[in-house]
Amino acid sequence: QVQVVESGGGLVQAGGSLRLSCAASGRTFGSYAMGWFRQAPGKEREFVAAISRSGASTGYADSVKGRFTISRDNAKNTVFLQMNSLKPEDTALYYCAAAQSYYGGSYSNHYDYWGRGTQVTVSS
Repeated sequence: QVQVVESGGGLVQAGGSLRLSCAASGRTFGSYAMGWFRQAPGKEREFVAAISRSGASTGYADSVKGRFTISRDNAKNTVFLQMNSLKPEDTALYYCAAAQSYYGGSYSNHYDYWGRGTQVTVSS
């Protein structure tokens, strides 16, 4: 079992950047695929980015491709989401999730463990 805790959210102006972090407990972090999802008020939770156990494979939602980058440091049990060129429509609660598989992909039901989220607000 793994527990994940997100951090790094905040208020930023449009065009700015933020770096989210997700710290995971346990000695087997490297055996979990990781993903980021987000949920805006009144909307369903949506996929943002995913990364495989080793970090060799990544995937992104079309809405963030070219602006966001997911990465991981297995030695530090941490996954990151670098967000550049932020837009007001990126405003949401961002969740980190862990999947007991090589690569979790874009479906939330592929993920087994979830954090409580970190708020990102982008002002226009």
